[in-house]
Amino acid sequence: MKLLVANRGEIAIRIMRAAAELNIATVAVAPRDDAGSLHTGKADEVVTLDGAGAAAYLDIGRIVAAARDTGCDAVHPGYGFLAENAELAKQCAEAGLTFVGPRVDTLRLFGDKARARAAAAAADVPIIRGIDHAVSVEEAAAFFHALGTRRGMMIKAVAGGGGRGSRMVASADDVAATFERCRAEALASFGNGDLYVEEFIGQARHVEVQILGDSSGAVVHLGERECSVQRHFQKIIEVAPAPGLADELRARIIDAAVRFAGRVGYSNAGTFEFLVDVSGGSSGGGQPFAFIETNARLQVEHTVTEEVTGVDIVKAQLRLAEGATIAELGLDRVGGPRGHAIQARVCMESVHEDGAILPASGRLTAYEAPSGPGVRTDGFGYGGYETSLSYDSLLAKVIGHSPSGEFNDAIARTSRALAEFRIEGVDTNIAFLQSILRHPDFLTGSIHTRFVDEHMASLASADAMRRFVTPSGHDATETADGFAGARVEDAQDPLALFNHDTRVKAQESELDDQAAAGPITLAAPVPGTIISVDVAEGTEVLAGQPIATINSLELDHIVRAARSGVVDDVFVANRDTIRAGDPLVLITESDIDAGWVEPRAEIDLDARRSDLALVDQRRAYIHDDFRAEKIARRHAKQQRSAQENIKHLMDGTFREYGPLVTAASWQKQQWLRETAQADGLVMGIGSINGDLFDADRSRAVVVHYDYMVVAGTQGGRGHYKQDRIYELAGRYRLPLVLFAEGGGGRPGISGGERAEVQDIAVEVGLREP
Repeated sequence: MKLLVANRGEIAIRIMRAAAELNIATVAVAPRDDAGSLHTGKADEVVTLDGAGAAAYLDIGRIVAAARDTGCDAVHPGYGFLAENAELAKQCAEAGLTFVGPRVDTLRLFGDKARARAAAAAADVPIIRGIDHAVSVEEAAAFFHALGTRRGMMIKAVAGGGGRGSRMVASADDVAATFERCRAEALASFGNGDLYVEEFIGQARHVEVQILGDSSGAVVHLGERECSVQRHFQKIIEVAPAPGLADELRARIIDAAVRFAGRVGYSNAGTFEFLVDVSGGSSGGGQPFAFIETNARLQVEHTVTEEVTGVDIVKAQLRLAEGATIAELGLDRVGGPRGHAIQARVCMESVHEDGAILPASGRLTAYEAPSGPGVRTDGFGYGGYETSLSYDSLLAKVIGHSPSGEFNDAIARTSRALAEFRIEGVDTNIAFLQSILRHPDFLTGSIHTRFVDEHMASLASADAMRRFVTPSGHDATETADGFAGARVEDAQDPLALFNHDTRVKAQESELDDQAAAGPITLAAPVPGTIISVDVAEGTEVLAGQPIATINSLELDHIVRAARSGVVDDVFVANRDTIRAGDPLVLITESDIDAGWVEPRAEIDLDARRSDLALVDQRRAYIHDDFRAEKIARRHAKQQRSAQENIKHLMDGTFREYGPLVTAASWQKQQWLRETAQADGLVMGIGSINGDLFDADRSRAVVVHYDYMVVAGTQGGRGHYKQDRIYELAGRYRLPLVLFAEGGGGRPGISGGERAEVQDIAVEVGLREP
């Protein structure tokens, strides 16, 4: 076998090392701007990708072509980038390449988080209350209200992962704004802005199960991991096994993961993730735990499972991809975990007392990874490496393993390793990681997914960030500059710390004097790319006025004037790449007393946006007013329309599902709109003798055939609509009211009508004359 590794950094190196031990030749890929990444020096061959940044690693056609051109037999995607991309797996198969990962259909299933939830329910695996399809902001708001008081809601990207496109909503007033932020973030990160919603569990542990499967259908697990230490839903510290988890609950979670994996015929490596409710309630169907998603790939935190089980998961992936079975690899005989292992993600970023975490970049002037018994470092740094903001901030993963049964032993080993990690030239979060490891709640395993966010102020405080565990295991004091451990210069000069503090105070005093005496230099708060400069030399600015906008890791940071004054000089231009602290403009302070007021455009409250007007137009097709003549004939027979029947039954609380199906497709032709209205089937959820949001007992599902369309029954999408609504009725135990009036067949048209449709198709370009 010859393997192309379609990734970069530490995970690419990890895969290449496993391949080398199996005597498999490897090919690395990298664009020119990433040629200095260490993974390019670990492979047997290197292929230069077109473009720059993350986009280069997302070019499926180029990746597949590189594998074929270099004579590879297989492609390993690692994690991130194209790791869960079904199209890459499909194109690999078409090119005769083995994709080291799950099958295409599995990737498609779990790539759609809403479909994955539905599949979990079908496998009798508990799930959190939610809506299992892409929702509108109106549906999200309705779901939030349905949850009742003192409940929160998660808005998540359908194609998401890594916390991107995911936010919590605690107030009805925040639904619309949060929905739009998630949509924009999901679209930028995954190229898909679809969102779904589920109930937010206030205090929950994040527990995941490592699964391996072979092509014969055999599935095994390698135990569970605890991933509750997260910031903004992104993991930073992981543990195996989950400390303090009750054995009975652990067994139930693992059983659910294995059952689910077996039900879908899972092959290769994957992780099935769950939330364990520790708030005193229950998360799904009365269960103390609930499924949230499956990561159909190798996980960042696979290392801790490897340390406690002795299984090389990457080697297992490669062997399974070659056709080996679980039994042949001995994976069905893996025993229980040996002790505990902890992984700490060392990221290039600065952590501030106000909770802000900003990406950092620069040239590594020193990079000395820790070592010793039970310590493993997966990283890709080296002295002289120029880091880039174009890629993820993860620099290394430090893993501490203790074979003893004491969790504290693994904590001590991981802390010691972090204290030995010497990184200079770029800020890191090492001091922040150690602050977490020392926290009493982490020591006792009393953590949940909101632990870091709730304790951010104390974890990132100046005092907490200055204290670290030395290699000897004692507490010491150091400045929080992204370096943990003893500096060489500190050892040579016992007064170094005192002198450093003195220099800092002197610099601060000098800046204060400068502010009082002359022009002020406004510096960049974050590294990134200038995307707009809003002032020019001679511009008079007010305190709070936007000066420039910096894009850093897909987020826009607006830099504002701290004081009013006049711009003396501008040092940057659009598309300039800058570092934190680089000067932007020079401002001479003035005595202007006014502050900046954001301009507001005049809004015509009576105007209707064009896109909303189009929605109004299309919605008009489904109203009874649109077919007034038919309604009149209906009334003449002492009969009512489908909408009238439902309105009478549900007293205005009805929420229709799929009203625009087909109706929006032929908006230029009235005859076809009437024929296809709602595809001949009106259905949804409402309340009977009660209120939709305050009286759950009154909620019911209604399905009503619309006899007024041709033949009186549903069209091409009708069965799909019914399947969805019946599934919801079953899941939420809702009564069903069926208006079965219909003609008994699929809508058809007469010969004359068919000729009219053909003429229309020619007119709109769908058919040749």
